[in-house]
This record gives sequence, C-alpha cells and structure tokens, in this order.
Amino acid sequence: MAAQLDDGLPIPIIDFAPLLSDDCRQRLYTDAAKELYLAFKNIGFAYIKNYGTPPEVVDEAFAWSHRFFALPQEEKDKVPHPPEGWNHRGYSTVGREKVSQMVFDKAGIAKQRRVPDMKESFEMGNEKAARARNIWPAEEVLPGFRRFFTDFFEACYQLEVKLLRAIAVGMGLDDGFFVDYHRNKDNQVRLLRYPPVEEALLAAGKVDCIGAHTDFATLTMLFQDAAGGLEVERKSQKGRFDKAPYVPGTIVVNIGDFLMRWSNDELTSTMHRVRTSAPADSGEAAESGDGSGPRRMTRERFSIPYFVAADRERIIDCVPGCWGPDRPKKYEPISAGEYADMRLNATY
Repeated sequence: MAAQLDDGLPIPIIDFAPLLSDDCRQRLYTDAAKELYLAFKNIGFAYIKNYGTPPEVVDEAFAWSHRFFALPQEEKDKVPHPPEGWNHRGYSTVGREKVSQMVFDKAGIAKQRRVPDMKESFEMGNEKAARARNIWPAEEVLPGFRRFFTDFFEACYQLEVKLLRAIAVGMGLDDGFFVDYHRNKDNQVRLLRYPPVEEALLAAGKVDCIGAHTDFATLTMLFQDAAGGLEVERKSQKGRFDKAPYVPGTIVVNIGDFLMRWSNDELTSTMHRVRTSAPADSGEAAESGDGSGPRRMTRERFSIPYFVAADRERIIDCVPGCWGPDRPKKYEPISAGEYADMRLNATY
C-alpha cells in the first residue's frame, strides 16, 4: 500500500503495529523494520499508520495549535524566539525564519534566503533541558497549553524510541544502537501555521510557504492536517517535486541530514517543500486593493513536526557496516550539538 506521488515512486504506507512490540526478534517485526529501512533508503520518506498515539490526542494537539495562533499578535509577541538561532524556542512571526540548505557563510545565506517563508511558528522542547529553556504563554492566557504539550512531547519521544529501534534492526544493527544516542530528549515540537497567500505570488516564486530543504536532525515525525501541501523531490529527477498527499490516520516520517552523515549516505535525506493551494471551488479569495478584483488565496494550513535529535554531547562517526576498505568514510566525526548549532544559526 502506498500514497502515490504524481506518476513517480510511491511513498509506502507502513503498518507500524508490529514495531510497537518489545520483541524485535519476531518475524513480523523484522519484516516491518526492513520495509521501513528500504523506504528511507529508496525515498527518504514513509507514511506510518497504527503508530500507537490515539487519534484524539493528535486532534487535541491541532486544536491547541489553532488556539495559540488565534491569540492577538501582542500576546504571541510576549513569547518571542530568542535572537540566537541555536536557542530554538518560542514564537516566530511570519517571515522571520528562512530555510537555508547547507550554506553557512553570511553571503551564501543571504543569497539563498531571498524569498520569505510565509509561516509562523512556536517551538518547544524538553521541559528539563538546561540549555534551551521553553518559553510558554502565561497560564491565564492559554490554560492547559503547557501541560498538554509537555505530555505530547513525551508521547512523541516514546514513538521516537520505537522508530530508532526499527531502523537499527532494518540496518542489521543491535536494536538499541540509535536509542543509546538519543536518551537526553534533545528534541523539539514545532507548531506551524501557514496563512493564506495569493496563489499567483506562490506560483511565481515571489513567496514560499517553506522553500525546498532537507531536515537536519536524525528524523522528523510530521503530523499534518487535511490542507495538504507537502511536496517531495524525486531522487531520480532533481528539481521535480511531487505532491505527498495527506493520508488520514498516518504521520509522515523522513530522515534528516544528520542520519545521512552518520550512515555514510547509506540513507540519504530528501529535499521537500510546502506549497499550499487554493480550494477547488475558488471560494477563498481576497480583494486585490488595486481594482483588479478578487485573487485566489491558498488554504490555511497547520502542521506539527517533531524533530528527533541525538544527545548534544555525543560524537558520531560512522555506523558500523556503512564503511570499509572499498567504501571510505565521507564525513569527519562531529558532536550532535555542534552540528545542530551550525544548522540553526544559519536559519535565524
């Protein structure tokens, strides 16, 4: 079963139920783990279903996200993202963050980030983290928001552990190999809202929802709403992006640049972007203000990615079995923290 990319290679929909087991030696487990590994190897993406999180919990997460972004702007501005890119917490208004792709000098970043990202976001992480501290709205402003997302973060971590075990088994490693590097929960939940924009500006490349990029951590788990908009680049045809449609009851999982580096390109991250569209009935329109009449506006979109990152102090070199005399290591050892800071500082 698969979600078909436009006449391209389909992204498989993997039944995660066998991978919820604690016994990774079962045949059903090993078969599902291999299927997940091959999806990441061939495409970089997979849909997973039956992943253990009750659908009502996901619905509630989106309801809280709607409530947060519906707050008056002055309330959202009371929990701002700090000026340092690495301190990835709090609220960022539309246009503040612009994705960059493997460019770290100021001139290169400025050249790559000419088109603004039309989204606003709120970032949160481990409540017990000593370095990047969460920045929450006041309890009287959003009663229960902090408690819900503290619990949601923990639920995501439990799924993260099962994903990491499955990938290890799929690669022929000890099932705890990757889990051992992800014990400190140096991860992040991000709430995203893409406001409606003029469809013509999006088509002309004058604005972007999120420009083409790869994620830079180990994995990304993406909860998305029915508005759609995710597009994935074909590995066999650079620059060709196919729609990865919303599939009810699933989340999208993709590997990041850190796991690509770690696996010596055994698993490669895949470029993707977000391009929302206007409703088919053209029901959503806005007056242009210049007398030219109404203009088609894209759908509003919400999504909630959970970014899986290795423990900051751990040094990664190369996964066993991914290098040898005929397959040299492509990357120098690096700490997870050093790598994350380098990428985040280029984003803000």
